[in-house]
Amino acid sequence: MKAMILAAGKGERMRPLTLHTPKPLVPVAGVPLIEYHLRALQAAGIAEVVINHAWLGQQIEDHLGDGSKWGLRIQYSPEGEPLETGGGICKALGLLGDAAFLVVNGDIWTDYDFATLPKAISGDAHLVLVDNPSHHPGGDFQLADGQVADSPDSGANLTYSGIALLHPRLFAGLSVEAFKLAPLLRQAMARGCVSGEHHRGRWVDVGTLERLAEAERMIGEPH
Repeated sequence: MKAMILAAGKGERMRPLTLHTPKPLVPVAGVPLIEYHLRALQAAGIAEVVINHAWLGQQIEDHLGDGSKWGLRIQYSPEGEPLETGGGICKALGLLGDAAFLVVNGDIWTDYDFATLPKAISGDAHLVLVDNPSHHPGGDFQLADGQVADSPDSGANLTYSGIALLHPRLFAGLSVEAFKLAPLLRQAMARGCVSGEHHRGRWVDVGTLERLAEAERMIGEPH
């Protein structure tokens, strides 16, 4: 299985740290955020990784190189203008192959074990969901009997973690332009094609300086 790390965001809510450093390279407890993902992917036996980038992207390539330091093979998908989550994945499909691939947001920290993901999916996507964090109390989706549904009227009991298995057919017929992933996922949910699981371990969306501090506290805590 191949993996893609989404690393093209500007991290505007984390300024001034991200004025001269791309968000994936911001240190968390002394280690660049993206390196936690690289270590976890290698530990799960995933060797081929694609990383997209835009803002200060050359710094990411210079720092990570070909990935051999982590026992990985890294390829890059540079974006002149950010293509958002959906467009960024769509542009990188040629590097990701024909089978389902893992996608992980570059700006989260988690103790999720990638090795526990399904080896294959029958639908278009498999999402890892987490408890709703305080900054997102309304959540995103509902999970019932292993299927994920978009049910805004009855409330969303879980939040999308930024970790998913996606099949390339999810992007069939789409052209490379800026678009978000969420509407595609909701369309697939309406077709009954999105499975999911609930991660009850540690997870932080490191989108602000306050949540960066929260991630550092978690890393410092014993398991």
